[in-house]
Amino acid sequence: MDLNSDLGEGFGIWKLGDDTALLGVITSANVACGFHAGDPSTMRKVCEEAAKNGVKIGAQVSYRDLAGFGRRFIDADPVELADEVLYQIGALDACARAAGTEVVYVKPHGALYNATVHHEKQAEAVVNGTKAFKDLPILGLPGSQLLEKASRAGLRPVQEAFADRGYTPEGTLVPRSGPDALLTDTAQIVERATRLLQGELVAVDGTVIKTQAESLCVHGDTPGAVAHARAVKEALGTVTPFA
Repeated sequence: MDLNSDLGEGFGIWKLGDDTALLGVITSANVACGFHAGDPSTMRKVCEEAAKNGVKIGAQVSYRDLAGFGRRFIDADPVELADEVLYQIGALDACARAAGTEVVYVKPHGALYNATVHHEKQAEAVVNGTKAFKDLPILGLPGSQLLEKASRAGLRPVQEAFADRGYTPEGTLVPRSGPDALLTDTAQIVERATRLLQGELVAVDGTVIKTQAESLCVHGDTPGAVAHARAVKEALGTVTPFA
């Protein structure tokens, strides 16, 4: 199982999460590309530290929404959205190559991630923007339009699960504005991770959902993120990058 986390989500002098500590635990880093968070210096620093730790780098692409941290839906024009995805991947890849590595996958962030579960045009835009750069794997929710369109376009669809997020009975993420959206107890997060190895997770109403995942996310901005990630890694035994 791959273990990923969202990194580089500070901006200027404002810092969020402990990227350095997480890079010593995870196998794949979803790096903010400047649209929901991050800036050139932050991006380059994270890429340098990821390279030193042998961590794979992924572009965490987003709506252009710094003020809302990319967590607000934007009815973006699909052509413009594809261009913005391409722009973000290219910017991060430049930082990665300066550190002697490269971007090897793409994962949407926040509202864009959730939108591409059902929104065909935006899912297609993310795929088109990615493919315009390179045929990179795309991380997404199992059963999403994003992964279906990625597969049709010849890109590798990577099914992802979340160790620290609540799920609806339909297998989608509970909106962050709602109750039970976030798991903060380490024991619960570890239980979620180990159960995922058996191909299932439990929704907020107790429904057992059958699922398969190649990559497991522990959010970098979750309270206690480093401790959660370390506990999950220990419980999983072996973590290896999917890419």
